[in-house]
Amino acid sequence: MKRLFDILCSLLLLSVLCLPLLLLLILQLINLGRPLFFRQRRAGKDGRAFNILKLRSMRNGPGSDEERLTTWGQFIRSTSLDELPELWNVLKGEMSLVGPRPLPTIYLDRYSAEQARRHEVRPGITGWAQVKGRNGLTWQRQFELDLWYVENHSFLLDLKILCLTITTVLRRENISEEGHATRSEFLGNEK
Repeated sequence: MKRLFDILCSLLLLSVLCLPLLLLLILQLINLGRPLFFRQRRAGKDGRAFNILKLRSMRNGPGSDEERLTTWGQFIRSTSLDELPELWNVLKGEMSLVGPRPLPTIYLDRYSAEQARRHEVRPGITGWAQVKGRNGLTWQRQFELDLWYVENHSFLLDLKILCLTITTVLRRENISEEGHATRSEFLGNEK
């Protein structure tokens, strides 16, 4: 049922947002040029790698995230417009609308056995950790919330998270980790 819901919602959203997405891509081209999209290997269900698709928010080239993040990039990140292309990942079955956020594949060997359980479900565009603090959470707290979702997920919980996501996006809080342009790298657990 969850997969069918993901497919139907993604198709509906892509259809309804077709013209706004086209306008967004034109603005993306004007503000950042090519490439329009950011692709990165992320860990999906069972740790399988896939390429996440997002709107690019940083200039290409050397420099820190803070140096490369543009005003346009800050805007699309703060409004979560950069996440809209992930609907394609949902349609392909690599992601779900709701689940733990997919993290880079380089983190795979850094998880504890308990933290790795986040891969028992498809990753999501939004999730329990996102509506409970987004990037304002510590890595430890994010993993706790991800595992709570893995153990308690249901259709009704997904609907609740989707509704809470609207409020979270409108508040535009915790888009970045304090003191960082985006988020610090997860380096693993203390031994």
